Amino acid sequence: MKNKYIFGGLIIVIFLGLMVYLFTQSNIQYESNFAVVMAKDKIVKATGSWVKEKNYEINKENKTFSFYLQDEHGNIMKVVYNGTIPNNFESAKSVVVTGRYENGYFHAKDILTKCPSKYEGENVKTSGL
Repeated sequence: MKNKYIFGGLIIVIFLGLMVYLFTQSNIQYESNFAVVMAKDKIVKATGSWVKEKNYEINKENKTFSFYLQDEHGNIMKVVYNGTIPNNFESAKSVVVTGRYENGYFHAKDILTKCPSKYEGENVKTSGL
């Protein structure tokens, strides 16, 4: 009987620990000013646009993908991602990277590309009723 209470208590402690961890992870802030991103020592979601003039690099040995982002203030930041290039990266309107800035570049854990809508720029005709 005593083992049931210990097991139940252990499950509750694990569940509460998981909830606290998930709550603290969802507290990541979006930042569109790279000067602020570079000054922070915590995980952020940085938003910017890919600097096409600087191209991107794929390092197959280290399995990294690197590129440069520019914020709305003109600040440019190098981003290194441990993974492959996202499918729609080249057509992306903007890019959101999640990670931390350290050692002179942004270490991305995740990349989200925002592509232009297929409905953008279409002229919508309305009937004149």
